[in-house]
Amino acid sequence: MSLRLDASKAAPESLRPMMALEASIKASGLEHSLIELVKTRASQINGCAYCIHMHTADARAAGETEERLYMLSAWWESSLYTARERAALLWTDALTLVAETRAPDTAYEGLKGHFTDAEIVKLTLLITTINAWNRIAIGFRMEHPKSTSKAA
Repeated sequence: MSLRLDASKAAPESLRPMMALEASIKASGLEHSLIELVKTRASQINGCAYCIHMHTADARAAGETEERLYMLSAWWESSLYTARERAALLWTDALTLVAETRAPDTAYEGLKGHFTDAEIVKLTLLITTINAWNRIAIGFRMEHPKSTSKAA
């Protein structure tokens, strides 16, 4: 697999609004750990190795545990996530797979006890943005950095 196109070089002005949205999400007041879990989960669903690598590294650097990152692909079966995180992850799954799920009422209603209306909008923009980044990374075949060390 090789890079098809470097979007940041080909059309940097077109990526500026995405970068501004990314900065807005970072400053949204949503917890950094929640943001990285959502980004990682959507990237898992979409199969974006580049984004999985980036967001698990960012999450670990911010103190996220390996165990929670490993369990993220089966979050609904794990007690490692708070009720707020579980609501966000359900919404992430629903919106990332929107063609299949149609964003069910149960997923939306599950947000109500854990997020304000403003936070629901911010969370939805977060999910929308990572899905867009996944499509850019996958479409242009962006490759994650490779480590030369072997696992223990």
